[in-house]
Amino acid sequence: MPEVIFTGPAGRIEGRYQPAKEKGAPIAIILHPHPQFGGTMNNQIVYNLYYDFVKRGFSVLRFNFRGVGRSQGSFDHGQGELSDAAAALDWAQAMNPDARACWIAGVSFGAWIGMQLLMRRPEIEGFISIAAMANRYDFSFLAPCPSSGLFVHGSEDRVAPVKDVVSVIEKVKTQKGVKLEHAVVDGANHFFDGKVDELMSAVDAYLDKRLGNTEEAA
Repeated sequence: MPEVIFTGPAGRIEGRYQPAKEKGAPIAIILHPHPQFGGTMNNQIVYNLYYDFVKRGFSVLRFNFRGVGRSQGSFDHGQGELSDAAAALDWAQAMNPDARACWIAGVSFGAWIGMQLLMRRPEIEGFISIAAMANRYDFSFLAPCPSSGLFVHGSEDRVAPVKDVVSVIEKVKTQKGVKLEHAVVDGANHFFDGKVDELMSAVDAYLDKRLGNTEEAA
């Protein structure tokens, strides 16, 4: 799992990058939870998502937003972090000029950033949004949502209650052929404490459906 450093708008960004074995493989970018509440690229869910896409043959990048770990800069309430995510995708595409597709996956705050990036980058063809805080952040920019994807929530999430998120998802207009799906992990809180395996099962079921069971042989 090579450590990488690339240039973002606020300076150096620290990441971990696993290139795919196949030329032209798709790219996945994984975005971590809120920097001011302990979110880093080493978050357990981020780590699991990273390896899930690796085993499916993607070139995968996870990184620390500005001001986290060895990434330069300071927290910017989402605007700068969106620029960081765009710089990460630019870097990954420069490393993979033949990549035919891109997916974005985000956790909590990272899900909000990921959905904004989705609206700006038409090459993103799928997303995974975990514990999206639709009650705390404005998701009305999804008008219409350009790509199909999965929202996953814990039934016991007190930070972003399921009912608040579902009401937002139901209001989101989609482009023709785009389908938004929603999975609830029973008994899980916002951080999926003790429920990460169940969370990843829900993610895997969706990715199997979208991508086929494309896991590479270990």
